Amino acid sequence: MADVDAELAQMARVLNVADLDNHPGGARLAAMVRSMAADGRGRGDPIREIFGRLGDKWSTLLLLLLGAGPFRHATLRRLVGAVADEARISQRMLTLRLRSLERDGLVDRRVTPTVPPQVEYALTAMGQDLLAQVEGLMDWVRRHHAAILAARARFHDSGPED
Repeated sequence: MADVDAELAQMARVLNVADLDNHPGGARLAAMVRSMAADGRGRGDPIREIFGRLGDKWSTLLLLLLGAGPFRHATLRRLVGAVADEARISQRMLTLRLRSLERDGLVDRRVTPTVPPQVEYALTAMGQDLLAQVEGLMDWVRRHHAAILAARARFHDSGPED
């Protein structure tokens, strides 16, 4: 709690107010600091890692593809290559991303004991829940697509001022 109090005091100093309550956005900033303290800020804390995972080059695409159903490794690799504008995903990178998603409980890896063994990847219930949130964000982007492009054009036409 002492760390949170110190951070709140620091924020008040940055805003040049005696107390965050004296700033119009102070209550929201204080709530954010308390939430960050509760959620964790460390490199390995789930809130930080999941947002990082969603921002990496391949994980969100893998979640979207696995939302269509379970797939084997080779099929996933071909699907990524079919829909990604970037270069194809390497086998190693696909394995790393799938392991990370599996470690976080978002993807299930199922091994069928055949010769050779068949490995299939599928979303877990938690992965499906996260995918629903991602799809909600994608819907937001679609709804604001024209406004985003217009803002970019205005920014480009005016040029940055710094």
